[in-house]
Amino acid sequence: MRYCATSVMMPDLSLEEQADLLHSLGYDGIEWRVRRVADSQRGQGFSEWGEHKNDLTPENFLEQAPRMKQVAADRGLAIAGLASNPPATDLEQIKLLVEGAQACGAPFVRIGCPVGYDGSRDYNELYDEAVSAYDAALKVLDGTGVKAALETHGNTLHPSASLAYRIVSNWDPSRVCVIFDPQNMVRDGYETTEIALELLGPYVGHLHVGGHRPVEKGKDDTGTMQWDWPGCPMAEGLYDYPRLLKKLKAMNYGGFISVEDFRPAPLEDKLQNAIGYLRRIES
Repeated sequence: MRYCATSVMMPDLSLEEQADLLHSLGYDGIEWRVRRVADSQRGQGFSEWGEHKNDLTPENFLEQAPRMKQVAADRGLAIAGLASNPPATDLEQIKLLVEGAQACGAPFVRIGCPVGYDGSRDYNELYDEAVSAYDAALKVLDGTGVKAALETHGNTLHPSASLAYRIVSNWDPSRVCVIFDPQNMVRDGYETTEIALELLGPYVGHLHVGGHRPVEKGKDDTGTMQWDWPGCPMAEGLYDYPRLLKKLKAMNYGGFISVEDFRPAPLEDKLQNAIGYLRRIES
């Protein structure tokens, strides 16, 4: 198995510092965040979903791509993919991301559906819009060697493997893949690990891993228990990672497994514990 981590976890580190840290801990690659940052988030301090020290955006990506490629290569790291977030309707941003991905050698860019799901509109209507938008977005990627990646995630049209498959199966897996994220699916979208991966098959292009577990929050007015889902180490979370890796090995999965851990804990400790746990499972 090949392991990487998302730079979303490392907002206060430069490209070189991020790569140095992952190399020192025995990681095989890095998943770099390339996103626009709202003006209101700038000057507020570095944060996972706000401003980053490396400040990679779609607009400066192509310019930074040679440096990214060199920084990774000098440390023996592969660029596993891009933690980007354009909706499929933003073709201008997608074009910028694909140009940068080609230049640095990133195999995919993460692209979302036009809107999420909050129950205000019917799923079937949103599905048709999503397929139409994704089809147009994929035309921007055609011939570039870069795939679009759709992530299993809560509050989207694709929280589960089967709902993600329903979207991506409209196209060949040479054009589009799924980021299988089991830590998202413990709260919304869980399906039997083996069935989910068998259904996705060649569409499994990348994995995100981390830990979450339910904690009682108290009962509502009807007496129904409400739950919080705080982050935790993978070994202490709700998802069965030994089961996942066993199935991935049986499938000869060749992509990356990317660590995502946004708990307020020391970064190096989180990364070291994560890869140590995953390698223990694998061995």
